[in-house]
Amino acid sequence: MNGNTHIGSSFDDFLAEEGLLEEANAIAAKRVIAWQLAAAMKQAGVSKTEMAARMRTSRAAVNRVLDENDTALTLDTLSRAAAAVGCTLRFELTTT
Repeated sequence: MNGNTHIGSSFDDFLAEEGLLEEANAIAAKRVIAWQLAAAMKQAGVSKTEMAARMRTSRAAVNRVLDENDTALTLDTLSRAAAAVGCTLRFELTTT
C-alpha cells in the first residue's frame, strides 16, 4: 500500500455524486462546438454580422452560439450555424 489517501474514485464519479456530471458534459461539448465554429468563421473570413445574415438571424443569436457557456441552444440553431460556414453538425450517443 502506498499510503496515498487520495486514490479512489474518478473526477467523473465525484461530479456524478454531486449531480453535476451532465451539466459539465454539456458545457464541455458546447465549448468544443463554439471553438470549432469560431475557427471555421476565422478560416472562412466570416464576421459575426455575415454569420448572422447567413443564418438568417440576429448578431445576438450568433453571440449565443459562440458563447461557450450557453448550452440552451436548439439543434436547429447549431445546425444552421454549422451550415453557414460549410460544415455539418454530427452527434452520437455512447455508452458509459
